[in-house]
Amino acid sequence: MDKKMMAVSTSMLVLKLLEEGDLYGYQMIRLLEERVFSLKEGTLYPILHSLEEQGAVESYEQCAENGRKRKYYRLTKSGGKLLKSKQREWQEYEQAIRNVLKGGVSFAG
Repeated sequence: MDKKMMAVSTSMLVLKLLEEGDLYGYQMIRLLEERVFSLKEGTLYPILHSLEEQGAVESYEQCAENGRKRKYYRLTKSGGKLLKSKQREWQEYEQAIRNVLKGGVSFAG
């Protein structure tokens, strides 16, 4: 998968995780690892910062059980809308790829 498609799909996956509840970065990395693929912190945090700048997610600090402060992220209302939009785009892309792979599609008028 090329880098642009990876960035689009990864940001969609991060938004989807946050739709399920507030998480801190390491939790997101573990959940993605369990469900899809391994993601490095150096990839996740720029995506989170970009989503935060867009107003799709917001962050807050909270003390964990061990007393350490953790930065949690939550989905905003506009983030929910962005997720729906990204999911639609992904479905259209996926369908277009399926159509090409199936063959038999004619573009002749």
